[in-house]
Order: sequence, then C-alpha cells, then structure tokens
Amino acid sequence: MFENDGRPGIMANNPDKNNTVIIIGGGFAGLTTALSLAKYQHHPPIVLIEPQQNFVFLPLLFELVSGEIKYWQIAHPYIHMLSKRGISLIKERVVSIDCDSQKVNTSSGQTLKYAQLVISTGLGSESLDIPGLQEHSLMFQSLIDVKRIREHIKRIKLSDNPKKNFLVIGGGSTGVELCCKLADLLKGTISLHLIELEKQLLSKSRAFNREQAQKALKAKGVHVYLQTKVIEITKDVVKLESYSNDTVVNSSIQHQGIVWTAGRKVVVPALNPPIILKNHRLPINSHLEVKGLRNVLAIGDIAFNEEKTWPSNAQVAVQQGIAASKVLIALQKNQIPNSFEFEDRGEMLSLGCGQATITAFGITFSGPIAFQIRKIIYITKFPDFSTGLRTASAWLMGL
Repeated sequence: MFENDGRPGIMANNPDKNNTVIIIGGGFAGLTTALSLAKYQHHPPIVLIEPQQNFVFLPLLFELVSGEIKYWQIAHPYIHMLSKRGISLIKERVVSIDCDSQKVNTSSGQTLKYAQLVISTGLGSESLDIPGLQEHSLMFQSLIDVKRIREHIKRIKLSDNPKKNFLVIGGGSTGVELCCKLADLLKGTISLHLIELEKQLLSKSRAFNREQAQKALKAKGVHVYLQTKVIEITKDVVKLESYSNDTVVNSSIQHQGIVWTAGRKVVVPALNPPIILKNHRLPINSHLEVKGLRNVLAIGDIAFNEEKTWPSNAQVAVQQGIAASKVLIALQKNQIPNSFEFEDRGEMLSLGCGQATITAFGITFSGPIAFQIRKIIYITKFPDFSTGLRTASAWLMGL
C-alpha cells in the first residue's frame, strides 16, 4: 500500500497523523513540493499520490523521439527518488476530495485524511470536443505517446502512398519543437504540416526564439497554416477552417498521421464542496491556496491566479513546488506565508537534431552550442540531484 524507507520518527507510513501533507500528482510541481518539503528537518509526514511508475522529464521528450537520448535518461522510478526521504508513495488516482472532512478518496476505495493538501494533477489526456480527435490522433505527453509516434512514423515510411502528409496540430512550443525533430528524422520523405489557430506561431514566446523557430521550419520545408482551426478529423482526412481578412475558407488535407499538441483539459478531482473554476482551473491566491477552501493548495497547470498570469511550463511548476513547501511549513507554524513570485529565467527551444535556441538574461543564441547548453541547463533542473548527475554522466560519456 505505502512505500517508504522505514526510518523511525518520520512516520511516513501513517497518513492518518493529523499533520500529514498529501500531494496529488507527481509531475514537476508535485514532485518538487514533496522533495522540497522533505528537506526540512522536522517535516510532517508526506504522502505523494501518483498512478505512474516513473517521473518523466517532459522537456526532453523531443530528444527521445529523435533517439538523441535514451529512455532511462528521462524516465526515473518514483520509488528511487522518494526512498530514504520519508515520503510515502501511493500508486493510484484520486477520484474525489472531501474538503470539509479533509479526506481524499482513491480509485481503489482508500480514504486518506490530510492536514494539508496540494493538488497538482496537471493536464489530462482529454482534448477538445472535436469530432474524430480521440479516435484518429496521436498525443504527445508521455512515454507511451513517443513509442506510438515512432512506430507510426516507421509505418508511414514503409507505405507506398506517394502523397504522405503528417500533421502536427498546435503551434506552441511543443508543436514547433516536435515538427523540427520530425522534419530531421523524415528528411523529406513525408510532407509535414503545422496547424495553428493564432495569428503567429509561438505567440507566448520570446521574439528571438520565435524568429529562429520560423527560420528553422522554413528551412526544413514544414508547411505552416496560421489562423486555422481543425473542424473534424477522420481516418484519412483533416477538415480545416481558415480565417483571413474577415473571410472563412474551408479546406481539407489527406493525412497518414496526426499528432495533437494543442489545447488539453486540466484534471480536476471531484471536490466537495464544489469550486467554481476560473479559466477552467482552480482559482488560487498569491500564496497558492485555493480560494474558498481550507488547507488546500493548487500548483502547476491546474492553478489559475486572476491577478498574475504565468507560463504553463516546467520552470513555473518547479518554482511553485519550492514555494508550496515553504507555504505548507509556514501555515503549520501559524505564520503568514510569503506570496509566490515567479522568476523568469529565460526560454529554450529545441529546433531539430542537435539544434536549439535560447533567450535568457538578455542573451540570445542558437545552433549546436545552444543545444548543448540546453542539455546542461536541463540537467540542473532535474528535481532529484542524483538523477540529474547520473544523466549528466551518461551524456558526457556518450552512452
């Protein structure tokens, strides 16, 4: 049921202790919260509820698609990171939360009582309600998705269809980075199409990175569609609706594969009492506390602050995880916690095999050197230092 290191005094195997902190979701935000909280000398019992076996360093999924890194370098068992830290791991999903009685209910029927709760369930697999989307599209958010994409690409290469079109939906950082990797892998054997609803790609990115990405896509022969909406997806055809100069143009593209990287729904467990979502997320105050709930924090993609908007990325999630641990300790000591302030440390994008672009602290550069620096920076961002060190050693040795 619970996995822990068995050290006396931590009481990691007693989730009913009245000062237990339960963290739902082991992504960047939740895992960072657990590990940061465990560093305090007299930390409360910590329970992390996460259904997956491994923590996956999502910013490097692109390199897994291209084969530039290996599976074990970005997928790390939770139990290895949580053992000897006094953190209990429950490999389940949370189905409901009773905030009045401060209890969490899991998919197997367990009921766990908490003193403080951190919700960091992030984005789920459900996407927008577009006909055919779930049936005929691949996603890009997990190791399984990467495996499916790689297998699908192999099938397309072996196909004798002279018109091979592969579509990536979503012109944010994920869609752009994935397109660049696929273009280098496919080397012109497939026509790549990138579909974006906004007027420009990477609408929330830095100007330099956006410019470098546009150059890379053009050089790699990727067909870009702006102000274009996906209306319907069938087994062989994608129906589109484009907007330009107050006119609407309907079109379609025959396809041999689609990867959806655009909007997805956040995963919000059933709450009692129910909370009115803001922008489809849990409303929080400056201390990361869910408005209207007692002893409940929300961080990562599931959280929304009306006064401040933060990017939806790992950088924010990690900073919020560290801040959440400080808030939890302050509240247990009946102290007023500090407000969360996001420190923007720049932006990095992968632009193909061995290529990247970086904008940070007023410095901009791109190319192979940027790619190597990006890898080094990501090593320092691994939630667990020993895991990052092991990965760094493998990269340096070329394993």
